[in-house]
Amino acid sequence: MSDGLEHVERLDTARARTWLATAVEEARTGLAEGGIPIGAALYAADGTLLGRGHNRRVQDGDPSTHAETAAFRDAGRQGSYRGTTMVTTLSPCWYCSGLVRQFGISRVVVGEAETFHGGHDWLAEHGVEIVLLDDAGCVALMRDFVRDNPALWNEDIGE
Repeated sequence: MSDGLEHVERLDTARARTWLATAVEEARTGLAEGGIPIGAALYAADGTLLGRGHNRRVQDGDPSTHAETAAFRDAGRQGSYRGTTMVTTLSPCWYCSGLVRQFGISRVVVGEAETFHGGHDWLAEHGVEIVLLDDAGCVALMRDFVRDNPALWNEDIGE
């Protein structure tokens, strides 16, 4: 069985950080709307932005609208997701990690995994390339949110 990476070039850090900026913009939009500041974007192998989104659980009253699912939905139907990259400001939860595996997304760029260590290790064990940026801005954004909104944060992570 193919891991989907045979035609995916390794991602350089500069491009990963450029793509992360799109996800950060989405996270800030979510925060400004009164939601949880997690953003995501889905990129094609050639660098084309396919979709973007942010966590809308609070705004929509829908517990399934995580940033990654919002970006995935915004991208619309693709013939294949092999070679695509999901970029997210925070390590993906199990729900979003399952989405990555289910649709064969080849790579995940993670802004930070200090605030929440989701399923990115599991994804790596199953052939998904993980680019962990340890971005200080992403850490600060989530640290401040968690400090100011502990009940909402615990709801979001299922605690």
